[in-house]
Amino acid sequence: MPFLEVRDLHTSFTTAAGTVQAVNGVSFSLEKGRVYALLGESGSGKSVTLRSIIRVLPKRRTQVSGEIWLDGVDLLTLPEGEMRDVRGKRISMIFQEPIAAFDPIYTCGKQIEEGILRHQGVSRQEAARKTTELLQLVQIPEAQRRSRSFPHQLSGGMRQRMMIAGALSCDPDLLLADEPSTSLDVTVQAQILALIRDLQETLGMAVIFVTHDLSVVAEIADEVAVMYGGRIVEFGPVVEVLQNPQHPYTVGLLEATVRGQRKGTRLVPIPGAPPDLTRLPPGCSFAPRCSYAHEDCLGEIPGERSVNPEHFARCVLVKEGIGFRNGSG
Repeated sequence: MPFLEVRDLHTSFTTAAGTVQAVNGVSFSLEKGRVYALLGESGSGKSVTLRSIIRVLPKRRTQVSGEIWLDGVDLLTLPEGEMRDVRGKRISMIFQEPIAAFDPIYTCGKQIEEGILRHQGVSRQEAARKTTELLQLVQIPEAQRRSRSFPHQLSGGMRQRMMIAGALSCDPDLLLADEPSTSLDVTVQAQILALIRDLQETLGMAVIFVTHDLSVVAEIADEVAVMYGGRIVEFGPVVEVLQNPQHPYTVGLLEATVRGQRKGTRLVPIPGAPPDLTRLPPGCSFAPRCSYAHEDCLGEIPGERSVNPEHFARCVLVKEGIGFRNGSG
């Protein structure tokens, strides 16, 4: 059994505008020591998938169904008290905006120490010592002094490193990273990506990395799942998907991205906008924006079609074992 297995995950929210179908039947598995990327535009369901796994969505407005198995335990069946023991200790999360995730009235070091005290039962002195070691691990200079800084006293890159230190504080088996480098400049982003990958390899963690940036996927991931309309529409090893994309949405993302080999050529934007998740269209959700769409796309939601044993796409154009961009259409 895989270390993490998500089966038929559905997550919806009740709003004044209607029921938002944010995640629609997502399934995937992940082994320890691997990095799995969720790629897609804003609103495709990536972040909601992570928050569903760690169960931090508002209970009153949220409906979650399916199964989320972590090391043989279905997280969706755990009482909240037991789930609190899982968060931080077995699963940790790096949020998009560390300035919003940290409490502004406590020092960053104190907040990291609280997690260590909660899950590891050590003395405050030991928690403070481990916090300093963690800050050194994530390459924060003058770690002991910086631990006494408040969030607003640190740069964006330093806050992000603090958050990574906090996420690693209880030696988690699974790290969820929700676009941790989006708000950083290019140089700092490269440093953070390299740091996460080095820590993952050193500590042997499983990582799910959410991003809308193809260059980030190529840099950090082993496997990538492309999401659209709350569904995984293409999945496979990173090199395979980026070099041989089989879903028109993946093709569109690549054509709208600056790449070295295409210097001087015009970018081709994907027409239209992501679907309204309160009113998903029938059939393939991408059909209204797809230049390949025909009437077969407007019926049932396409099932998974294998390009090869490791690579599939949800598209009626994909022929089993062939695909559609390598000779069939």
